[in-house]
Amino acid sequence: MKLSLRKVFSALAGVAMLAGSSASALAAEPLKIGYSDWPGWVAWEVAVEKQWFKEAGVDVKFEWFDYVASMDAFAAGQLDAVTMTNGDALVTGATGAQSVMVIINDYSNGNDMVVAGPGITSVKDLKGKKVGVEIGFVGHLLLLNALEKAGLSEKDVELVNVPTNETPQVLASGDVDAIVAWQPNSGMALKLVPGAKPIYTSADEPGLIYDVLAVSPQSLAAHRAEWAKVAKVWYRVVNYLHDPKTHDDAIRIMAARVGVSPEEYESFVSGTKILTLAEAKKYFAKGDGFGSLYGSSKIVDKFNLDNDVYKAAQDIDSYIDPSITEGL
Repeated sequence: MKLSLRKVFSALAGVAMLAGSSASALAAEPLKIGYSDWPGWVAWEVAVEKQWFKEAGVDVKFEWFDYVASMDAFAAGQLDAVTMTNGDALVTGATGAQSVMVIINDYSNGNDMVVAGPGITSVKDLKGKKVGVEIGFVGHLLLLNALEKAGLSEKDVELVNVPTNETPQVLASGDVDAIVAWQPNSGMALKLVPGAKPIYTSADEPGLIYDVLAVSPQSLAAHRAEWAKVAKVWYRVVNYLHDPKTHDDAIRIMAARVGVSPEEYESFVSGTKILTLAEAKKYFAKGDGFGSLYGSSKIVDKFNLDNDVYKAAQDIDSYIDPSITEGL
């Protein structure tokens, strides 16, 4: 998966002025949403292709980006909303581009992995080993969680800072003993390195990584009724994807968006827990720990502070508005 904790900073200057666009200026424009290559966000393509937003009476323009570029565009005031992780919502907000999470699309359920090379069969085997991970990103958080559960700490391994999209090649080179990555990079590492295996995944800690639709506070205030229609369309997509009669058609649409076969894309979807409305309402409830968007975001906030991603603790409540989902 995704988390671009350090790469967004350069694009955040001037956000406060850009974000202050008047409601009247926004009214004449469609709601602009940036989305990128992750199953819980690619699923929006079903609604785009089938013109469900038009049926719902809401003018929406979806714009396709690489993940980091989508957040850069949101930070620059070019989008009303963007698909990102709950952790990235905190980072963009801490550095100037506040957002409000109004839809929980999914949580990662296996697509994010600690992939070890041959001869390493458990997280405990990582003691004294080199691990390639993009430091300060969500993979780093996943690794810390894995180490803690195995009775180890970050001091027990040697971290090698590697961009996530380069981790498969670095593992194949033998320069590290294991890597942390999300699909498709994690899957590529498994293909490139004979004997490699996942020794810990996001399925081992459900809720560590939530994927959301985050809206600018200005757009949410000016167009709350329209965003409620967007949410309603989203759950039409979810129902279409979960219905055995239409599941294959949904997978076909999603696979075509990213240029892979439906068979390959099915495996990506299986590693993503795309939430039903009832499930999303449960995770929107306030609570501690990973079983709540609030609790998970508090944990990520602490991780960000501990790793100097930003300097001041964030007001988690200001980043989350469950009312649109709860109103469906």
